[in-house]
Amino acid sequence: MTSLPSLLPSQVLDPPPPGNQHLNNLSLGTNPELNNLISQVLGELSALHIFVRGGDVRKGSNSGTPSSLGARLGINESAGGIYRSDPDYPDEMSPLARAHSKIKEGDVITKINGTPVLEAEHPYTLLRRLNLKQVRLTLKDKEGKTYEAIVKPISTSDETNLRYNEWEYTRRLAVEEKSDKQIGYLHMRAMGYKNFSEFIKGFYPVFNRAGLIIDVRNNRGGNIDAWILEKLMREAWMYWAPRTGGTIWNMHYAFRGHMIVLVNERTSSDGEAFADGFRRLELGKVMGTRTWGGEVWLNSSLTYLVDRGNATACMIGVFDDKGEWLIEGHGLDPDIVIDNLPHSTFRGEDAQLDAAIKYLQELIEKDPRPVPPVPPYPDKSFDYEQ
Repeated sequence: MTSLPSLLPSQVLDPPPPGNQHLNNLSLGTNPELNNLISQVLGELSALHIFVRGGDVRKGSNSGTPSSLGARLGINESAGGIYRSDPDYPDEMSPLARAHSKIKEGDVITKINGTPVLEAEHPYTLLRRLNLKQVRLTLKDKEGKTYEAIVKPISTSDETNLRYNEWEYTRRLAVEEKSDKQIGYLHMRAMGYKNFSEFIKGFYPVFNRAGLIIDVRNNRGGNIDAWILEKLMREAWMYWAPRTGGTIWNMHYAFRGHMIVLVNERTSSDGEAFADGFRRLELGKVMGTRTWGGEVWLNSSLTYLVDRGNATACMIGVFDDKGEWLIEGHGLDPDIVIDNLPHSTFRGEDAQLDAAIKYLQELIEKDPRPVPPVPPYPDKSFDYEQ
């Protein structure tokens, strides 16, 4: 047996390089500090589906949940505005824009529950702990007339959802306008079980358009990519000619036009898998910027910590039929690279969406796919004289 060489005293006693920190000298005082330490250890795995969260987190006695009126508030009439959303879903609209509300964009809020807003550090400080409770607003309209209105503020998480609704709704309106309703628009926020209805609400109203933009920018992932791809893979093979109304086809709701998928650096996990599958199945091109790069799938049910926190674990790698690992650590490179530059985006422009519209319009002009015309009805009468 070969003996291991012994270390020289200098090798044992040499101090560590400056800035290094040994675990035996590390003092953890809070749960976030513990989570941070575990995150650094798990970071050595170099996998993106690694999260450390939760646990016993202390909260101050003076903490309070802020609330929102569902609008951008500014110090003058031109600085704010009520968040817009799809009018087909009134329950998701801003508290200031509900059907019973008489508040108009441009009206000035002067008081909240009797307190002048200019006396507060910020109007939101007057809405603390008032989520879904009645609040009395004093306002002044554009003619200078003062009136009052009762509203129920929403949580800041609901406000975030409302802002996202506005972004999504305005993308759809832009596509409708710029394509003269030739192209449909479908956005998928995520690929979880709650997003089935998102696909249905977005896809079926536009399944008969000449073009379709499927927007998975900022998609948070999930696991329904196969279900969506299955719907998009349907092909029309038979047409029905009813006596009234337009021609319909089978397979039901098969999309006959041209499609493109939009991705960006915040397209993650199953959003990336969907975009990769869309391209591999030759349903169309992928446009945008390189995606997040997380495709080693995770399991969070086996890794609960003693403080009721959670650390996810890498469980399932993904590879293709050529034996190559997919996406992890690099992301999906789009076929057509288009970036949304910061200042242009700040001005409200969307270069990726505009490029997708132009791309589909060119495809539609080059390869139109009209519904086949109804052939002449056959003569089924009998010649009784023969």
